[in-house]
Amino acid sequence: MVVYIDLIFAANLVIDGILLWLTGWMVKLRISWWRLILSALVGALYVVMMFVPELSFMYTFLIKFGLSVVMLWIAFGFGSLQSYLRTMGAFYIINFAAAGGIVGIHYLLQSSSDIWNGIMFTASGGHAYGLKIGFWFVIVVFPLVLICFKAVHSSRIRREQLETYIGEVVVEIDGVSVSCPGLLDTGNRLCDPLTRIPVMVMESTLWEGHLPAAWKGRLTQDGADRLLLETDGQSFAWQDRMRLVPYRGINRGASFMLALKPDLVTIKLGEDIFYSKRVLIGLDGGTLSGDGAYRAVIHPDLTQKESATDAALPS
Repeated sequence: MVVYIDLIFAANLVIDGILLWLTGWMVKLRISWWRLILSALVGALYVVMMFVPELSFMYTFLIKFGLSVVMLWIAFGFGSLQSYLRTMGAFYIINFAAAGGIVGIHYLLQSSSDIWNGIMFTASGGHAYGLKIGFWFVIVVFPLVLICFKAVHSSRIRREQLETYIGEVVVEIDGVSVSCPGLLDTGNRLCDPLTRIPVMVMESTLWEGHLPAAWKGRLTQDGADRLLLETDGQSFAWQDRMRLVPYRGINRGASFMLALKPDLVTIKLGEDIFYSKRVLIGLDGGTLSGDGAYRAVIHPDLTQKESATDAALPS
């Protein structure tokens, strides 16, 4: 068997560098390139030592753990014990995720015959499985696993940040109560231009059972003014609650949005609860969030503590 030490050294240098860079990204620590390369060089040299029989004593848990301590110290320095332990935890989590991903993908791509050929039965009646993963397989799969890890972690962070602005919205109209998660949009300044009443946008599908059947699926296609004219002279319980609110969308001209005048809107955001009667419910014919995280957009004026004296508390 021919072993290309230079290839193994280069591969481990790159892998260690990527793992250290991803660790810095995860714990939000800046890392200079020379520190990154020097730390990765120490890790790659350690792997090459496995081919020196006289240095076999270095392949113990304490030595391996000590090496990781040195690598992290070179890469990130030592600011405080808490910061250092957090960095070490992130480093091991990323390593285990990468190793587990490689083994998982390798196992997924194997056929049943490959698995059975790798099983060995021991004299005590147990069995073991011999795992052989090719060098080039690791080189190809490793970056794919880390890209997936980074994407999942970034998605989780974005979702956590988003959840701090998501609350529970309850809208009451003529004894009908509709609830859904709502996103507090601090940049939303949509108001009725005449009365300056704030507009909270909700998905129209939440109200489908209470709106004219002829409107179903048409809010995004036909103009709101045209739909409102269709109800003229027809029986519609909430006709006197309908409003037309002009607005300007992104890269679009001026348009109109259908809105309802509710009896009461209750917003629970964290530990705070806000009540308001002075609000309009704009009906959006599409989907506000692709993943369904929220179905309403809360106007920031509805969550102002200084307006508590004007809030309409339920009786």
